[in-house]
Amino acid sequence: MDGNASSAGPGGTIAPSARIMPGAFIDAGVTIHDDVRVGPNAVVLGSGGEPGAETVVQSGAVIGANATVLPGVVIGFSAVVGAGAVVTKSVPPYAIVAGNPAAIVRYQADFVTDTTAGGLPDAPESRLGRQVGDVLPLDVGGCTLRRLPHFADVRGALYPIEFSADLPFVPRRIFVVAAVSSDKIRGEHAHRECRQFLIAVKGSLSVMVDDGRNRREVELADPSIGLDLMPGVWAVQYKFTPETALLVLASHGYDADDYIRNYRDFRTLVEARHRESPAAI
Repeated sequence: MDGNASSAGPGGTIAPSARIMPGAFIDAGVTIHDDVRVGPNAVVLGSGGEPGAETVVQSGAVIGANATVLPGVVIGFSAVVGAGAVVTKSVPPYAIVAGNPAAIVRYQADFVTDTTAGGLPDAPESRLGRQVGDVLPLDVGGCTLRRLPHFADVRGALYPIEFSADLPFVPRRIFVVAAVSSDKIRGEHAHRECRQFLIAVKGSLSVMVDDGRNRREVELADPSIGLDLMPGVWAVQYKFTPETALLVLASHGYDADDYIRNYRDFRTLVEARHRESPAAI
């Protein structure tokens, strides 16, 4: 910890590698993990000992100057809280939040894919083509964008899909996500075996995909573009517009045991797989 910084109150812990800047206040019962940085005059409030409502700042997170973290909040792995933000609810791993109340501005990613502009910025050779079947690799766990059939004339637009011809797998389950407010987050999990194909049939949203080594953010805003989401990839959906309807086609039926819902567990699994087969990650 840096000089003049507060230490954790009773029941809390601060990892030795954490940097707590002068004037910061860490309340009783707060847990600060490795490599966290808490900026000057930031306030991290404890939960008052309420069971199941611990305030935790996970490894690599950054809390900006004059920010306030309210009791019972979890700041996720490598998340960033902007200066002056007031965090009233938990922040997902790698998210960047700002404002009062704090909201997700974006995710930390190696690049952002703007599909509405036709592909990757500053990489015209990699842009997703307009031809049906064109594929754009995202370099994240085998995930790709795929161009689907699309037709338009004076009568409107048509987006037909033949499962065996136009999709990378034949779905066994289909569901629609809709009526999600812009401040809500969906997903926040990975699958062990299930593969999914995501299409914004109406409106738009952003999807962050993370294989534990690389991250990409994709905007889905065109019904002729689908995201092939592979098993073993953590995914988060956010920035829903009010009218968004997200169609999800899944390779497997619902199985609660197929979900990995804790990001720390996901990272542990990724590291284990990497040790077993480094070339496969």
